Amino acid sequence: MSSDRRKDSAEGSSRASGATGDNHQLQQQPAPLSRYESQKRRDWNTFGQYLRNQTPPVSLSQCNFNHVLDFLRYLDQFGKTKVHLHSCVFFGQPDPPAPCTCPLKQAWGSLDALIGRLRAAYEEHGGSPEMNPFGNGAIRVYLREIKECQAKARGIPYKKKKKKRIQIKANDEAKAFEASSLIPLASSD
Repeated sequence: MSSDRRKDSAEGSSRASGATGDNHQLQQQPAPLSRYESQKRRDWNTFGQYLRNQTPPVSLSQCNFNHVLDFLRYLDQFGKTKVHLHSCVFFGQPDPPAPCTCPLKQAWGSLDALIGRLRAAYEEHGGSPEMNPFGNGAIRVYLREIKECQAKARGIPYKKKKKKRIQIKANDEAKAFEASSLIPLASSD
């Protein structure tokens, strides 16, 4: 019986020391990744898998902007944005009244954000900014074309809004202050 007690107490002490060791390990784990960081990691892994699935497989050092363009075109099959074709009766209508057979594609904004994340991930994984295939001018041209095409197909023109610079003179400021004042001026009746 005494040997059973010793065995139990020995197991208990090892359990207790194991528990404190587990707590110590939990405290040293890194903080969870932000939504952006997790998405960037997922995108990077997806792009790496895409390169490995090419025939023959493409290493990251061999990757160029053509592989990136092919990847963006490949992603279109998973898109959820209806892009009307020129031959569609709803081409150029922002809210079509009925369904059509036009293809679903990746939205321009999604592709633009994806390229930004992949561009950052490439440099974080040791790639040089000068050789970054995601920062190539051909990618920017492709994204611009997608943006314009989707805008025309939906009848929504994308135009840069010009910033308005309002310069008010001191007199105008004083008049505006008097007009917006909540306290009425006392009249001299």
